[in-house]
Amino acid sequence: MEIPFLDLKRAYEKYGGEIEKVVVEVLRKGIYLNGPETETLEKELSSFLGRSFAIGVSSGTEALYLILKALELPKGNAILLPSFTFVATAEVVVRAGLRPFFVDVERESGNMSLSSLEEIYNDALKKGFQVSGVIAVSIFGIPARLKEIARFCKERGLYLIEDICQAFGSELEGKKVGTFGVASATSFYPTKNLSCCGDGGMVFTDDESLARKIRAMKEHGQTGPYFYEYHGVNGRIDELQCAILRIKFKYFKEEALLREKIAEAYEEGLKELSPELEILKSPPNSKRVLSLFSVRVKKRNELMEFLKKKGIQTRIYYPLPLHLQPVYKEYGYKKGDLSETEALCKEILSLPFFPYLREEEVAFVIEKIKEFYGV
Repeated sequence: MEIPFLDLKRAYEKYGGEIEKVVVEVLRKGIYLNGPETETLEKELSSFLGRSFAIGVSSGTEALYLILKALELPKGNAILLPSFTFVATAEVVVRAGLRPFFVDVERESGNMSLSSLEEIYNDALKKGFQVSGVIAVSIFGIPARLKEIARFCKERGLYLIEDICQAFGSELEGKKVGTFGVASATSFYPTKNLSCCGDGGMVFTDDESLARKIRAMKEHGQTGPYFYEYHGVNGRIDELQCAILRIKFKYFKEEALLREKIAEAYEEGLKELSPELEILKSPPNSKRVLSLFSVRVKKRNELMEFLKKKGIQTRIYYPLPLHLQPVYKEYGYKKGDLSETEALCKEILSLPFFPYLREEEVAFVIEKIKEFYGV
């Protein structure tokens, strides 16, 4: 049996006809940017998330960058963020002229550690940096400890920015992930919980002034015909992608339930393998919408090779933490600085996971993992 890590064609088989219809409609209307599909999608997703404003942009990366730029933070100020995340989270900090300070993770969830957050905050101050904010990532769809992080930021006068690129739809204590900070950014990259057929992203906020500024900045900073108030970017999302997203959003809740069913099957089937295999856990009173199903495993490379021979595709997100990446060597990090993150990167493994993964395929993956461990 051949089991793909991700198969986007299966979703297309379900509602591809609807997508093709709306794509043709957009092409025939001849409105390709800033049209009714974009406006309607923004309204639908802001209502779903529970935020006042949504601004469609060209990617999740650009969404994060525009938030940082619109906040007009002093150049060189520190932003605290996890080292265990996709590079875009740190990339935008540097691009905005700010200084990233990397924070360690909790062993159980892979998300930002509260104790490390305080430690790194104090370290930044001791080094003479002014700290402006925190970017909290809800990794793989697992909600970070956002309530505590929001309190930490409020007590210190910091901005909390949420990176929900992997966690759109997840909840914590009855609130959607993406509603705890001043603004949040999501991605519609094809692998995400809500995805388009290319690149796209969105900013969410309740701050009207911030929303207005970001809306201008994604259009080169333009606030009137050829009148530029801000340094901006070419950061629009296009009508075709918004039309596709509106169709896929109709199936979002259904697909979220399918994701959870698959995750629960993995958890039930693999629970007896602990401590050789540990499943990442969500915090109490949370509701996850996972983008990846990831576990910590001993003998990871051996297990990956074994599964590959059985026709099962797996992936590593992420093999090298950001604080040890060559691009950030100027900041002086070394091995051992963030021990939990480094340990996680040596053990993390993502299993096949997407809404239309079949029950028998999940069972086969579980069976072969147990066979590897002799259970």
